Amino acid sequence: MRDFSADHSALALNTATLGHNVDGQGAGWSPEQVIDACADRGYGAIAFWRREIGSRAHKVGERTRAAGLEVCGLCRAPFLVGPLAPKPRSAVVDDFHASIDMAAELGAACLTICVGGVVAGSHSMRESLKLVAELVAEAAPRAAAGGLTLALEPLNPVYGGNRSCLVTTRDAVDMVEAIGHPAVTVAVDVYHVWWDLGLSEQLRRLGGHRIAGYHLCDWLADTTDVLLDRGMMGDGVADLKHIREAVEGAGYRGYCEVEIFSSNNWWKCDPNEVLDVCIERFKSVC
Repeated sequence: MRDFSADHSALALNTATLGHNVDGQGAGWSPEQVIDACADRGYGAIAFWRREIGSRAHKVGERTRAAGLEVCGLCRAPFLVGPLAPKPRSAVVDDFHASIDMAAELGAACLTICVGGVVAGSHSMRESLKLVAELVAEAAPRAAAGGLTLALEPLNPVYGGNRSCLVTTRDAVDMVEAIGHPAVTVAVDVYHVWWDLGLSEQLRRLGGHRIAGYHLCDWLADTTDVLLDRGMMGDGVADLKHIREAVEGAGYRGYCEVEIFSSNNWWKCDPNEVLDVCIERFKSVC
């Protein structure tokens, strides 16, 4: 495994760690403030959220690269299926295309996809995943033309009903292989896979070239909110070094992206403190 104890240039920030994915949360820093703070501290990349980019994708992307950082990702595509997806299907497709175009204009390496929950009335994870695969396969050429990949992110099974019928790395790898397009990849998030004893085997099937990102946080043993109470690395029960060993054992050598949703803890802290703690924990426990 790579040694990060004296070099954190592989560390990336997902701006959700500062609360920028939810209205009214965090300190309200502009993208420019985030860019400058990350550049000053030696971060390697940033993943932004669509809501903070708006119509400024090209400008923000250029500003990021001018500061010596990369844009490792954009969060996220709309939910594609299930109760939280736009209605009708044409609205899903339109928003999906718009998110791909924004990621391309931003110069992002990938667009994260949280696929959405079980289709209403279907009572079927299998059928819901089939519909997801169809939508992703249709969009893959557009992503390739924009110079990015679509990163399917399997979520923790607690989100199966509303946020993601894709809940295992195995099913994500199966979908990537079934679609068979080079622009379709997988994002691995500690919060969603820490419990999966088959992770190493599935990632070896996938190979490092089809892993678009590795997301860091921790699972708190006594979490109070499965969506908005993620832990800082080292504060929970996840075996972070073993998980990274599985990811890097599959061939991944990209950024390690801190993504922490924490409405009652880290989002209330000074962003400068949060960024500093991320670096310290990355070097010591990840």
